[in-house]
Amino acid sequence: MQTTSSLRSRPDLCPGVFRPWSADDGALVRLRLVGGQLAPESLAALSTVACEYGDGDVHLTRRANLQLRGLPTRAGDLLPEVVRSIEETGLLPSRTHELVRNLMVSPQTGLSGGRTDLRPVAADLDELLCANSQFAELPGRFLFVLDDGRGDLAGRPTDLGLMALDATSAQLRVGSTGWGPVIELTSAAQVLTELTLRFLHERGAGPLAPWHVDELAQPLVDPCPREAATNVTCPVLPYGPVAGGEHVAAPQGVIDRALASLLAGYDRELVVTPWRGVLVPSEEAR
Repeated sequence: MQTTSSLRSRPDLCPGVFRPWSADDGALVRLRLVGGQLAPESLAALSTVACEYGDGDVHLTRRANLQLRGLPTRAGDLLPEVVRSIEETGLLPSRTHELVRNLMVSPQTGLSGGRTDLRPVAADLDELLCANSQFAELPGRFLFVLDDGRGDLAGRPTDLGLMALDATSAQLRVGSTGWGPVIELTSAAQVLTELTLRFLHERGAGPLAPWHVDELAQPLVDPCPREAATNVTCPVLPYGPVAGGEHVAAPQGVIDRALASLLAGYDRELVVTPWRGVLVPSEEAR
């Protein structure tokens, strides 16, 4: 663990609808997706917002989230009509917790492969985070990473997370290289939120407060040996037909109007991936 005195001198400035980032082409905002889950109708509506107010494109991030660029502001804030239009997409379920809903999940979980379906765990975790006002104080860079045991997110730096060992259990990840105890998946969301509360207590407040678990002066939990079953990796998901669906490329991480229209034509939940693409589940997998 590292102390933070030489690492941090200000709070994080991750952008959101209510904390836009000022760029040369206008404001940039980020919209968090839980495990990349994206309803086609929400994508269509967001593309309309981008065309009406921004640069016309929906941008993908390495954390499988969405961004809009070139938005108009007044005194540093988005115009009220822009905020209203974004809220109407359904992609801003919490004004108070928009910056902290950072949950990455194996994109193919529940569709094909993996040891278990982690979508229910991610949904429960998001619900618990948004239900507790204390979690609104989390740094905007704080990240949860949930790997369903296939190893596609095994190398991702994280603050808290887990890797599934089988259909009912997982080992906790605590920081980017640390491991915690083995837990039951039925209690995973609760355990992760309890550890998050512990992080908030340990980090303190002020501009020097840590953004990440790795920056705490003391370990968040007693380290545990890494389970052998967690030593798995898999290659980056290729574009084109894949197990469970089709991974559609978004060139340069951009969903333009035409691609948004194509993707919005599907009648099933889409999955934004960390690899500049969108996974369209097959009829059989959804």
